[in-house]
Amino acid sequence: MVSLKEYIERAVNEKFALGAMNFNNMESLQGIVEACKDERSPAIISVSEGALAYMGDEYTLALAAAAKKVHPQLFLHLDHGKSLEICKKAINMGFDSVMIDNSALPFEENIKLTAEVCKAAHNKGVLVEGELGQIKGIEDNVEAAEHHYTDPEKAKIFVERTNVDMLAVAIGTSHGAYKYSGEKTLRFDILEKIEALLPKTPLVLHGASNVCDELVADFNRYGGELIEASGIPEELLQKAVREHNVVKINTDTDIRLAMTAETRRVLSENKNEFDLRKFLGAGRERVRSIISEKIRNIFYSNNKI
Repeated sequence: MVSLKEYIERAVNEKFALGAMNFNNMESLQGIVEACKDERSPAIISVSEGALAYMGDEYTLALAAAAKKVHPQLFLHLDHGKSLEICKKAINMGFDSVMIDNSALPFEENIKLTAEVCKAAHNKGVLVEGELGQIKGIEDNVEAAEHHYTDPEKAKIFVERTNVDMLAVAIGTSHGAYKYSGEKTLRFDILEKIEALLPKTPLVLHGASNVCDELVADFNRYGGELIEASGIPEELLQKAVREHNVVKINTDTDIRLAMTAETRRVLSENKNEFDLRKFLGAGRERVRSIISEKIRNIFYSNNKI
C-alpha cells in the first residue's frame, strides 16, 4: 500500500493535491469517504483539537479505522495542533500525520517547538506539517485578525532547521466563510519566491473552501443568515495545484455548510420530521457530492490509487 509520504512526493512531481477534509461526526466522514472511494482518490481525513474533544479519542479512532476499511488510501491527520503535548498524543494514538501550529509565536520559538514535534513524530514514522505566517479568520481555536504573509527567506530557514515534511503557507486564503471583502486573489508572487528557495518542499493551503454561491443560497433559503459569505475561487486553487507545489488543500467550511444546508432544507420542508437519519443522511449525500467535485476539479487526485 502506498504511504502518505509517497503520495506527497508523487503529488509534488505529478501536480495533484490531496484533499484534507475535516470531519466532526460520522455522517460528514461517511460523505468524505464515499466521495474518495467513488473517485478512486487518496485523501487526508482531518480532525482539529476541537473535533477530537467533541467526538472523543476512542470514537475518533474507531471512525477513522472504519473509514480506512471502506477506503484504505485515507490518512488520519491532526489539524492545527497548538502544543507539543497534543501532537505527541496524536502520534501515540496512531495518526498518520500531525500539524503543529505555532505560527502565532516568535520565529525562534516556532522553530524550536516544531523541531521537537518533528523529532517525536519521525521516530514513529509520522509526518509533520508546520506553519509559517498566519491566515486571517477563525476556525476552532485558531484566530487571526489580519493576514501575516509567509516570508520566503524565513521559510527556507524554518524548513531546514525543523525538518518538517510539509509547510503551510499564508498567501491570502482565510479560515471561515468570509474570506474576501474585495478583490479575490492569492499572492502567487510569494508562492513563487518560496518555491525558488524550497523547490521540492510540499506546500499546504489552509482556509481553502470555495464557499460556493449555491451552498450559501441553500443555507440562507431555509433560515440561515450568511450575508456576503465568500470563498476561494476554484481557478485560483487550480493554479496553485497545477503550477505550484501545493499538495495539500484543507476543506472544512464547505463540509459544514453542506451538512447544515441540507439539514435545514429537510427540516424546513418536513415540519414533523424528527428522524435523524433523514436529515443527517441528506447532509451526508451533499458532502459526498461537493467532495467529488473538488477531487475532479481542484485536487486532480482521482484515479491516483
